[in-house]
Amino acid sequence: MMHLDGFGIFVKDMPTMVRFYRDVLGFEIKEAENTENVYLIKDGTLFMLYGRNDFERMTHRQYSFAKGLNGHSEIALYVDTFEEVDAEFERTVKLCARPVLEPTDEPWGQRTCYIADPEGNLIEIGSFGKPFER
Repeated sequence: MMHLDGFGIFVKDMPTMVRFYRDVLGFEIKEAENTENVYLIKDGTLFMLYGRNDFERMTHRQYSFAKGLNGHSEIALYVDTFEEVDAEFERTVKLCARPVLEPTDEPWGQRTCYIADPEGNLIEIGSFGKPFER
């Protein structure tokens, strides 16, 4: 039986990406910034950053990586209140996140916004106006 171990993305600039996820989004770092594979933890979930070149070397293949804002995946972060969506959007943009969608009330009852990390990966910050439940 397989169990989800974590989620990873491939990065070009490991130190910049580690600082963003650690210092801007609050992920707990498990490795040094210059490590080939960096393990971060957020709310008990493993999140991995892999160096693109290192991964290509390991697998003996070349890959095509998205450039600019890319829409192949997103990381969803939850806050308890609608006000926190607005506050986190403003805070993260001031700290170098790229704004993608300003806080918006959706017809399904969620307030959401989107930012991008330094390499264009999408991150949603949203709330249904109540505390997080697993």
